[in-house]
Amino acid sequence: MRAMVRDKAKLALQARDVPKPKPGRGHLLVRVNSCAVCRTDLHVVDGELSNPKLPLILGHQIVGRVEEIGEEAHSKFQIGDRVGIPWLGWTDGECVYCRSNRENLCDRARFTGYTIDGGYAEFTVADARFCFHLPEHYNDVEAAPLLCAGLIGYRSYRKTGNARCLGMYGFGNAAHLIAQIALYEGRDLFVFTRPGDVKTQQSAKALGAKWAGGSDEMPPEKLDAAIIFASAGPLVPAALRALAKGGIVVCGGIHMTDIPSFPYVDLWEERVITSVANLTRRDGEEFFEIAPRVPVRTHTETFPLEEANVALDRFRAGKLKGTAVLLI
Repeated sequence: MRAMVRDKAKLALQARDVPKPKPGRGHLLVRVNSCAVCRTDLHVVDGELSNPKLPLILGHQIVGRVEEIGEEAHSKFQIGDRVGIPWLGWTDGECVYCRSNRENLCDRARFTGYTIDGGYAEFTVADARFCFHLPEHYNDVEAAPLLCAGLIGYRSYRKTGNARCLGMYGFGNAAHLIAQIALYEGRDLFVFTRPGDVKTQQSAKALGAKWAGGSDEMPPEKLDAAIIFASAGPLVPAALRALAKGGIVVCGGIHMTDIPSFPYVDLWEERVITSVANLTRRDGEEFFEIAPRVPVRTHTETFPLEEANVALDRFRAGKLKGTAVLLI
């Protein structure tokens, strides 16, 4: 099969013919139709995430059809079913985290497109237990960004509880998707962008944000919660200063630059900082139930598989018009 393969950090992916994988016990062989490009893919390619599998096929927002079912695979899938394959690819089911409904923190977890080969290829294999049926509301391209930007964004959003005034720092793929759910549920949305990014601010207001401005500005009213989707550590103390008493700052990324020091008074009065790690299958089930009801809309830009490096470069440079989706 054809695949885009990563051999070393900070080197371009290589187009290569590699053996077609075979499904093992409990696995599905999936013919990949589309795979969205994620910021995490950039972190892997740029060497900001340590110890990836090498050589590696990236991609963890995969939409495809079941081609073959391995022995003892989950009975909820049949040949020809459309499936979505997310970042969380396997957990042991035995550790203290798995046994306390926190499988996203499993010490032995494996991740699609990082420690397991992913979807920048014509075929991939995945543990059937961690695959999702996808809402028919979405075609293959529209569905792909939901599998990480949507799922991790949704987990970040749920950590804000019942916050009425919700801030979002960074208004990229995940924020744009989750903002739609927040507005659907009646939250007041405040969006923070790079200072001077008037175009993105106008886009947020057009979507329904109550206010949009630069990350160096204070909102017109205190926030009950803030989600940081950008990978810039200095946004954490900035968000803390915008919080009402008892508010929470949720860091929604897998990688972030260092957080600078800040005075304790900014944290005092029971403000909270928390991170989001991975996702659980329950997150996926809840998200795919609510997404078509909103309905959450994705904005995409497609590339052929062989242009994965072009998509990554344009992502890195901030030149995409929507979520990059590779067509296989």
